[in-house]
Amino acid sequence: MAAREPAPSGKGLVAQLILALICAGYGVGAALGWGSPELALIMGDFGLSAGALVAAVSCFLYARTSPPRLRPAWLLFALSSLMASAGNAIWGWYEVVLHREVPSPSIADLFFLCFAPPAIVGLLVLAKRPVSRAGWVCLGLDAWLIGGSLLTLSWSLALAHTTRVQGESVAPAALALAYPLLDIVLVSMVLALHFRRSATNRSAVNTAIAALALTVLCDTLFTSPLLRESYRSGQLLDAGWFAGSLLLAYAPWGARRSAETVRPPRPPRPSRPVAGSLAALTPYLAAAVCTLGILYNVVEGRTVDRVVVLTGCTVVLALVVRQGIMLVDNIALTHELAQKENHFRSLVQGSSDVIMIAAPTGVLRYVSPAASGVYGREADELIGSELATLIHPEDLGRVIREVRRFLAASPAEEPTTRIECRFRSGSGDWLNVESTVNRHQGGLIFNSRDVTERVRLQAQLQHSAEHDPLTDLPNRALFTDRVRRALSGRRAADRGAAVLFIDLDGFKGVNDRLGHQAGDDLLIQAAGRLADSVRAGDTAARLGGDEFAALILGDGMADETARETQVAEIADRLRLTLSQPYRIDGHDVRVAASIGVAFAEEGITPTDLMRNADLAMYRAKAAGKDRVELYAPQMQAEVVRRTELAARLRSALHDGEFALLHQPVVNLATGRIEAVAAQARWRSAQGMLFTPAEFLRSSDDGDRTAELGRWLLEEAVEQAAERDRLGHRVPVSVRLSARRLLDRSLPCGTVEALLTRHGLPPGALIIELADSDPRISFDDLEQRLVALRRLGVRIALDGFGSGHAAINALRRLPVDLLKLDRGLIEGIVESSRLHKITSGLLRISGDLGLQSVADGVDLPEQVLALRSMGCTHGQGMAFAGPLDEYRLRRALVRDDFPLPGGAVLPLLAGGSLTTRTGSNSETRVPPA
Repeated sequence: MAAREPAPSGKGLVAQLILALICAGYGVGAALGWGSPELALIMGDFGLSAGALVAAVSCFLYARTSPPRLRPAWLLFALSSLMASAGNAIWGWYEVVLHREVPSPSIADLFFLCFAPPAIVGLLVLAKRPVSRAGWVCLGLDAWLIGGSLLTLSWSLALAHTTRVQGESVAPAALALAYPLLDIVLVSMVLALHFRRSATNRSAVNTAIAALALTVLCDTLFTSPLLRESYRSGQLLDAGWFAGSLLLAYAPWGARRSAETVRPPRPPRPSRPVAGSLAALTPYLAAAVCTLGILYNVVEGRTVDRVVVLTGCTVVLALVVRQGIMLVDNIALTHELAQKENHFRSLVQGSSDVIMIAAPTGVLRYVSPAASGVYGREADELIGSELATLIHPEDLGRVIREVRRFLAASPAEEPTTRIECRFRSGSGDWLNVESTVNRHQGGLIFNSRDVTERVRLQAQLQHSAEHDPLTDLPNRALFTDRVRRALSGRRAADRGAAVLFIDLDGFKGVNDRLGHQAGDDLLIQAAGRLADSVRAGDTAARLGGDEFAALILGDGMADETARETQVAEIADRLRLTLSQPYRIDGHDVRVAASIGVAFAEEGITPTDLMRNADLAMYRAKAAGKDRVELYAPQMQAEVVRRTELAARLRSALHDGEFALLHQPVVNLATGRIEAVAAQARWRSAQGMLFTPAEFLRSSDDGDRTAELGRWLLEEAVEQAAERDRLGHRVPVSVRLSARRLLDRSLPCGTVEALLTRHGLPPGALIIELADSDPRISFDDLEQRLVALRRLGVRIALDGFGSGHAAINALRRLPVDLLKLDRGLIEGIVESSRLHKITSGLLRISGDLGLQSVADGVDLPEQVLALRSMGCTHGQGMAFAGPLDEYRLRRALVRDDFPLPGGAVLPLLAGGSLTTRTGSNSETRVPPA
């Protein structure tokens, strides 16, 4: 049954009120005779004509905007009302204009008779169309059963008398019968449509049916012999016709306003049996009415009219035919139902899902045969058992709560529910079962399927999403969730919980030397050691690469210092455990562990706690690795400072905050300046002066470092060319890393273009090659250096004596100069071991015919020691620090520095500044 009609809106109430006032006003006027006979005739004739015309126009306008299926019905209603309007207008022409009595029959009667047929057809269009021929036949039979019964009753009560009153004249008799017969047909269609009307725009249809029913009622009263003989226009009967016309005019538009304010429809409720019962009883009620008509004639002692007998017989015949059609339909439906039942039974029997029907008490009344394949238990074995005994005890409470909630909910709002639980199989194992639950005669129907494999797969996917695939330790996401739960659980106020971040020092070298497979084996072994070292309630995780983490839960220890000491001891044991040798491919491999520890504090978030541990771990690596560091607040302050410094560094080049200084390179035999080393300094907007080590360490931006290298090279070449034009022909050295030399941002053409653009002669530029990265290809680096030497650029090997690849670089690369590492020079006077190492390196330089320069010569004693070992040149505070351009030119004019030990000494072996024979042998090229 359709949902209840919505309550009318405010505008709808106003329209209904106006309609009621107009009809009431007309009724009062008709009851009082309108005050004069002339006005009564006008209102009774032309008033009714106007009301019918309004209905015709209203239905016509609505038909133009209505759906195509309903458009013919409303056009027919408009035509029917137009006929009524024309009939009343002609009736008024006779009575009001011509002041004559309306003849019988007249043209007005023709229009009045044309009122009913369009309305009847329109009602048929609105009726719900049958889907079969038998349905159409039943619709016609139902209409005739109603119409024939009404005809029998009407003929018995009034029509027979009407025909006798009319006498022998055929036309008046036919006219007298036409009105009631058409009204009977119209009433039959109204009653038939009441049980068969479509759900589309039901409000408008109901209002139109009410309007036509009111009109038919007035017609019925009009055809009554007593009323017809005394009827005059303008009487109270006209108020019924007038109200019917206005109600028909209001029907489509009032319904449209209601539809505009309708709320979202509720789920359809189960149909009430009353309406269905009335529809089924309609034929029998009609036959009962027909019987009453005949009995009335018999009781009154009248002779049964032939019309009544004929009509009664046709009604009985229609009832028999209808019952026969219904019987045939019932037989067909029974057969179809049996076929569907067999079909569904075969579906149930062959379904892989288990279908169970449980009584309200929870006892299984039916179990499909699929139970033997799904549960490993026969259906007969399960029937009669209680469902609760088959469900896992841990799931039983949840299942009972869900079933109770489902039964308490409205069936329309929640027709089904889904329950997942563990079910006991025949072998005693527990299966994961998913059931769709429906209501059934007070009990429940369970459509169950085995989802054990799906649950296992979901568990595997969940495990894979939360664990590292290599080590099977919790990954970062699960570790973060564990930290969050530790901070938000019942121990949230316990500051003893701690997070450890662990990094394996030297792991990258294992990957580079032994390959990634060896690195994976090492990570697996390290993960096993870490998992074995933490307590049962703690969590060990791999965050990625060679980074691990551990969550150490607090144990409620009141003494904070004791707790920190305990966690620090745990971290140190982990460090020692992870630093033990690893056996990989028959080799012992060693790595160290740097560990940062951060303790939970009140109000701290998981992100902040893990960040603190990460900062402490990086502090441990910066402090020498293979150690444990506890987080301190100043670590965060240092990170903030470095971040701010890096942010300012990004714009320093464009803002012109960098300055180029030069430190003289002095001949240790003569004291003369034979080269200058270019060094960048950054004077920030805040007035702070940073060295390259400080500001480059603060920036992880590789592009920014490359941009600084290009600026340093261009500025050094430009200033060297300017000094050359002023007569200070001193080579300039620029320090570049091997990675930068191979970077495409500094191609060979760039150096050549710089030398050509600024007119710097060959041999006036020296590139200090930093210790080469082991990942750099020596073949590519050799080709690059050979190309640079063709341009007249000299190559110095910087940091000689500190890197493990220095000897290999010296063996393979085209090098002109060796620059001793500052670390050797600092302890050359105090340490005899460093003295011997430095002396040996200088002998190698001399044997290879290379010039040598010592970096970081800050003390006179160092000058004497280096000169005695055969070092040719020195650079450091013993002579001068980095100078700006003005002070550098003053130093170049002076051109020498006093040497410790008195007068200038003769040239040392290998100290000649004349270059080896080659394309640029005429130019002095001191070391840088």
